[in-house]
Amino acid sequence: MPILSRPALVEHLVRTRIAGDVATPRDNNLSHYRKLANGDRHYWLGLELGDRWADEQDVLAVMAERCGVNDDPAHRAGQDTIDPELTVDALDRAAARLRKAAAGKQRVLFATGHPGALIDAHSRVAAALRAQGCDIVRIPGGLTADEGYVVQFADVAVFERGATLWHTHSPEPMNAILDGLEALGEARPDLVVADHGWAGRAGQRGIDSVGYADCNDPALFIGEAEGTMQVTIPLDDHVIDPRYYEPLTDYLLDASGLL
Repeated sequence: MPILSRPALVEHLVRTRIAGDVATPRDNNLSHYRKLANGDRHYWLGLELGDRWADEQDVLAVMAERCGVNDDPAHRAGQDTIDPELTVDALDRAAARLRKAAAGKQRVLFATGHPGALIDAHSRVAAALRAQGCDIVRIPGGLTADEGYVVQFADVAVFERGATLWHTHSPEPMNAILDGLEALGEARPDLVVADHGWAGRAGQRGIDSVGYADCNDPALFIGEAEGTMQVTIPLDDHVIDPRYYEPLTDYLLDASGLL
């Protein structure tokens, strides 16, 4: 398929509801912002936010600026949005970091808490970086976390329990990988490309981290605002067909000089 221009990609994101009028409802977004502000660590996605974001309205302001949700605090229910222009802006920032990784033949780790949606997108970027001479991290065997296993498919680390790949926000699988590498005397990654707690915990542990995040997952956007995350890319992280992410991934690879 040809690489979409920026305007065509924006149209695709809106049409497939990766951005624009997304499926996540406003009340769900506000509930998550409130829980983050109230100190519920499940919503911190591996970051350490202290008491810096105890005001729900501060969280909303960041999400309006960096994700494109409605900035009106009186809007409590119904539709919410992701600004597709912000999505493409973040893809361009991520592309710059991937170019740096390729130029330096860096060591890169890929992981996802959304294996049903994003594993192919991560895997394609991993393959493109390997073709440029990057060292794609092979995780240690036998890792466990959260009463399950941390495993790897197509170069992407995922969480498995009961012979099923799980959707997870937990940072513990990333802790298991980084601790496992250290125990084996292996170098930690120069860059992590991930989402959810995988991305947040990598950034918290001082590794350059690029993460995808939905409009109801404010922590990674706060992480970028504070400089803990390198880039946070706003999008609906589980639309109806994972193939909808292919034009987005193509654009990222092209902008990175990896095609």
